[in-house]
Amino acid sequence: MPVVRRRSIAWIALIATLTLFYFWNASTRSPPPSYTDANSRAAQGGADFWKLIPVHYPPQSIRPLPTKAPVKYPNVQTSFGKEPAEARAIREHRQRAVKLVFTKCWTSYREYAWKSDELAPVSGGKKNPFGGWAATLVDALDTLWIMDMKPEFDEAVQAAATIDFSKTDLDQVNVFETNIRYLGGFISAFDLSGDERLLHKAVEVGEMLYKAFDTPNRMPITRWAIHAAVSGKRQTAPPSLLIAEIGSLTMEFTRLSIITEDAKWFDAVQRIMDAMADQQDSTALPGLWPLVVSAKDQIFNIGNMFTLGAMADSAYEYLPKMSALMGGQLPIYQKMYEKAATAAIKHALYRPMTPQNEDILVSGAVKSENGEVTLDAQGQHLVCFLGGLLTVGGRLFNRAQDISAATKLVDGCIWTYKALPHGIMPETFHMVPCHSLDGCEWDEKAWKKEVLRLAKDKQATSVDDIIKRDRLPPGFASIPDRRYILRPEAIESVFILYRATGRADLLDSAWTMFESINRTTSTKLANSAVWDVTAPQDQQPERANSMESFWLGETLKYFYLIFSETDVISLDEYVFNTEAHPFKRLVP
Repeated sequence: MPVVRRRSIAWIALIATLTLFYFWNASTRSPPPSYTDANSRAAQGGADFWKLIPVHYPPQSIRPLPTKAPVKYPNVQTSFGKEPAEARAIREHRQRAVKLVFTKCWTSYREYAWKSDELAPVSGGKKNPFGGWAATLVDALDTLWIMDMKPEFDEAVQAAATIDFSKTDLDQVNVFETNIRYLGGFISAFDLSGDERLLHKAVEVGEMLYKAFDTPNRMPITRWAIHAAVSGKRQTAPPSLLIAEIGSLTMEFTRLSIITEDAKWFDAVQRIMDAMADQQDSTALPGLWPLVVSAKDQIFNIGNMFTLGAMADSAYEYLPKMSALMGGQLPIYQKMYEKAATAAIKHALYRPMTPQNEDILVSGAVKSENGEVTLDAQGQHLVCFLGGLLTVGGRLFNRAQDISAATKLVDGCIWTYKALPHGIMPETFHMVPCHSLDGCEWDEKAWKKEVLRLAKDKQATSVDDIIKRDRLPPGFASIPDRRYILRPEAIESVFILYRATGRADLLDSAWTMFESINRTTSTKLANSAVWDVTAPQDQQPERANSMESFWLGETLKYFYLIFSETDVISLDEYVFNTEAHPFKRLVP
């Protein structure tokens, strides 16, 4: 769906609170003829509204888009041979099953929550956590196109064209979420369909988000007081914010600049990335950036907490993907990725102790202080994206070590799904790390010792009672957040690794995951997040009456694509943003 331990204790406390809240609630196409500098008013209405708002701190100059010829990268996808008839029949059956679930959800959204952000999948109500700008509708546009639901797509485009991004009941707009869901959704649907109405909406959202950069140092406000900006008030970038929120604007802004031939969006985000690149080697864990950084002071290297998981994830995800998107025209992204991937593999990945000593990896969190690096052996469903990221980077830049790590990370996510009673991974968990990536024998005493250490009431009962009460499968030391919120990250990486390697077993793993998720989350109307995937297998976990837009925009899209023909949204032609919106790559 996405954070330089600053100067003030209050800010640290605020970020800690936000962290807890997060876990509880986380081409070569030429511009169309009608979109040229001479006719820029083709993006009517909404875009003009944002252009008319006074600019207090205009950029002194605008960096032009690169003009070098795109680099010829190695293929991300492997070569697939002729598919046997029996395998094709199985795959197409599975693909139809995924589409049926999507159609059910879309039909209910259309009936009960049309043009609202989300459907309440149990009660049939509606929710507006993302501005009330029809997040589910926009997020699902490219899914409708990919699934060949053209009548539904056309109706959705007509509805999307009427969204007024100048009006919202929210006091603050989350720039990151608006960027990846709305701007990303419009750009992707335009890249796929060529419908200029979608380009006009992309420009409108782009103009809106560009106002969040109207600060003295042209750094963005990621939690943006939109009404104050509309009224003409001056703005200052915040002193503390999440690294993911400021480091994950590049793909959407850059693609918009490429399509429109207006470099201002590219210029805006490249300023951020230049600052991050300049400070990447001077952090407490060189190669990685701390969780919290300062936009106000442009400090990206102070802080001692590091993760590739929640609140940091997509800042790393966009590094190799920007290389793919731009055809390698900016070598800085490959350099940043290689530094980050090397540091992450060395410090953040661990092999968990499991009963059968499976050769798998999990990505944890790291604290680096006074030269000492300490691993927190946590796991997150969200960080399952990392297997896909390392697969893309490993293929693009010929890094065999990244492919090896990616394979074990994906296998780790699949294993974690299977280890839980309903066949679904929880939001967060802790395990016992082996001392070596070569593995370790199962040690029940060591496992129980860690269970007791992490238990809040360790002195109130026996460790066996804690394991039974908390329903901890062997190997899991704690499960702080037992929800499944319809997340896509596991199937995302399974899909990418399958396309890159052709491993047939990944198709079966994906199908098992899909059946488990649908069985556990299905409601009369759609699918709902559930509160506790550790519930006994014969009990239905309580439903949370929540269906975030990424269920249709990401999760079901990846399930559909893994069972599609392998040339549908080829990874050698498209690159996905963090909301699973495919953008056309620049290729030679």
